[in-house]
Amino acid sequence: MTKILIVEDNEMNRDMLSRRLTRKGYEIELAEDGEAGLSAMKSGNPDLVLMDMGLPVMDGWTATAEAKRDPEISNIPIIALTAHALEADKQKALDAGADDFDTKPVNLPGLLEKIEACIKK
Repeated sequence: MTKILIVEDNEMNRDMLSRRLTRKGYEIELAEDGEAGLSAMKSGNPDLVLMDMGLPVMDGWTATAEAKRDPEISNIPIIALTAHALEADKQKALDAGADDFDTKPVNLPGLLEKIEACIKK
């Protein structure tokens, strides 16, 4: 079963995404900030990470960049999630090392396509 780590500080977003992805057959792990997300990436061995960019403790841009610099976890695909839909926000996430980008509120069919594309790389 494919394991997805959702790094999201908003409880409603975490709950909605985890329930919807569980129904689609994914195993879900959760983290509430970037630092906890990095720790979960190292200990939980997820197949993919959905990383909110506006996180407390350590933001998603920093957590993504640190993950991509760490040889133990740099191969884990990261999809950046943010409510900011400007092209500059997308570019900032990709520059940090994200493999893809999606906006919130999440369009589940589109996100599922991105998840599958990242997992198959």
